[in-house]
Amino acid sequence: MPNDLTRLAAAIDGTCRIRGSFTLRSGITTNEYFDKYRFEGDPDLLREVAQAMVPLLPSDTDVVGGLELGGIPIATMVSSITGLPAIFVRKEAKTHGTCKLAEGGDFTGRTVTLIEDIVTTGGAVRDAAIALRELDGIVHTVVCAIDRSEPGQNVLDQIGLSTVSILTKADLDTARRV
Repeated sequence: MPNDLTRLAAAIDGTCRIRGSFTLRSGITTNEYFDKYRFEGDPDLLREVAQAMVPLLPSDTDVVGGLELGGIPIATMVSSITGLPAIFVRKEAKTHGTCKLAEGGDFTGRTVTLIEDIVTTGGAVRDAAIALRELDGIVHTVVCAIDRSEPGQNVLDQIGLSTVSILTKADLDTARRV
């Protein structure tokens, strides 16, 4: 891993890995938790993550799509850096107002690169990609800050979606030990 990514991994891990008593979504209790919103709420780390994502964007990207909730601040920053328009993709369409799944500009017939903070199984990204495709968006790539998926767990390739990440869980674990 290049030195700048090693330093970024150490900064994210040092900011986000917290100790205490935590109950995970699965119901398991653990003494360690990775609070991803800590790097997204830190303007310097958020900017570094977004800058590291920019070269990973496919060249045909017309729009960046931030997934609710964690992908939205990153997509906003990537949009600001690149000048690409952004959309903000909900987990499900609103039932009031415009009743939209994706807020922001028009993405019909345009290539949307999805932006996510962490991918573990890819389920939420898969659902968003399928929904955007049904609305005539072209979606073939998700760029994430951290890929935590275990071998065989990421379902995105099953729908023709490539996953590109800045860091992996292994990178964070290695940075913690350094």
